[in-house]
Amino acid sequence: MTSNLKSPSLLVLAAGLGSRYGGLKQCDPVGPNGETLMDYSLYDAIEAGFTRVVFLIREEIKEIFDQQIGSKYQERIEVHYAYQRVEDVPLGKIPLPSRAKPWGTGHAVWCARNVLGDSNFAVINADDFYGRETFSALLGSMQEFPHIAPSDKKMQGAIVGFRLHETLSDHGSVSRGICQIDDSGFLQSVEEWSEIQSTDGFVLGKNAQGIERKLNIDDVVSMNVWAFQPSVFPALEKGLGSFMRNAQDLDKDEFYLPAAVDQWISSGIATFQSKLATCQWMGVTYREDKPKVIENIKKLVSAGIYPDSLF
Repeated sequence: MTSNLKSPSLLVLAAGLGSRYGGLKQCDPVGPNGETLMDYSLYDAIEAGFTRVVFLIREEIKEIFDQQIGSKYQERIEVHYAYQRVEDVPLGKIPLPSRAKPWGTGHAVWCARNVLGDSNFAVINADDFYGRETFSALLGSMQEFPHIAPSDKKMQGAIVGFRLHETLSDHGSVSRGICQIDDSGFLQSVEEWSEIQSTDGFVLGKNAQGIERKLNIDDVVSMNVWAFQPSVFPALEKGLGSFMRNAQDLDKDEFYLPAAVDQWISSGIATFQSKLATCQWMGVTYREDKPKVIENIKKLVSAGIYPDSLF
């Protein structure tokens, strides 16, 4: 298909190691005919109007990924690949030789800079289910972006958030970015919380300082559903450099995309409009989550929301 860098792109983050899950869960079937969660996201994105997808993967899984995912979409949407490499860091920043795991979601987006070019783009995780309305909301947000972002103007972005209680697992704790939204619908902050789980009727989690507190089940959380302008790349490069200079443990610490957005907002260089998802999120954080996701997909197919087979 002919390349059109001015068309909004969909960046699918699929480079995660899946350590808690145990395997390449991005390619794990959950649909009645072997469809993956990523297949449903691509189906919804195409139906919503996306015409270009960039898969951000680890180079060593390119062959199996292309066989199982990418090759199925060559005739449906413009398909490109970008690679998250540990050694791909801002000039002058040399990663430690012992570093094996990628540098996090903020680094992942930055690694796609050359493939995404000068187009606005949306970001999603490969192993989550978001629903078609989410992709329509992302495209709608990008249509509101200015065509050119002058250097003296704030960077604009958008987030589609989900309610906390819809994103929990019955089989272990999760980490989520808790969002604060103002009355005008703009994102004010994103704070990373870990070890979130329901206990004795309450949802508890730990903040960045390791303090455990009760959380509101209706809190809006980031599930890494974002819309960006290409001007985000210089900001990511600057943030990644700062992260590498100040990280306490460069073998393990990660440069998270929500943390970068939070820093841009707090420093006044960006504004992010927030939209609340109208579809229920689904994901497979732990292998034990899979049967519930399969059952929910089956219900959506039975209701006619999806065809029996996506291919």
